[in-house]
Amino acid sequence: MPADSPSTAPADALRAARQRDSLTKRGRVLSTLDTMLKEGEPVTFAAVAKRAEVSTWLTYAPGVRDHNEKARKQQEKEPVRDLDSGRVVSPSSTRTDLLLAREEIRRLREEIHDLREGMRRQLGHKFDHLGGHDLRERLDELTQENHRLAAEAREAPAENRTLTERVQALEVDLAGARTSLRRMMREQN
Repeated sequence: MPADSPSTAPADALRAARQRDSLTKRGRVLSTLDTMLKEGEPVTFAAVAKRAEVSTWLTYAPGVRDHNEKARKQQEKEPVRDLDSGRVVSPSSTRTDLLLAREEIRRLREEIHDLREGMRRQLGHKFDHLGGHDLRERLDELTQENHRLAAEAREAPAENRTLTERVQALEVDLAGARTSLRRMMREQN
């Protein structure tokens, strides 16, 4: 196909537009990196992508990644400004803070463990000091209730038999009464 053909012109225009868009986005990333370094904001691939309003993928792309890593290394050498106090914090100070925080976490975990153990001991002590008299009374109550229920269970089949026999007798009586009633009605008619 000739170079002037209608199908290549739109493709070329699209390719040129994508290149312009790519250059614009890469420029935004580089500008964002400079701004973040000046403001002392921590440089991460995700933070740069979010602030530059580009995909994270672009911040890892060849050419852009080099600038990102260079900015990160530059920040590692510089003291960091604490966002809460506004004071300058060195990397060794940050490491010390981290070690102190880890130590406090360990201490708090031990304290939680000790408190739980104390609660377990107190509950055990409370159960141990329940008077033997109280436990015996409760055991006697439960034993009596068990005997009562067992007696009811033993009596239930006998009572069931008695009631079944009574129902059968009443059914016989009912059948006889019906028969008598029918006879009486026939005789009156």
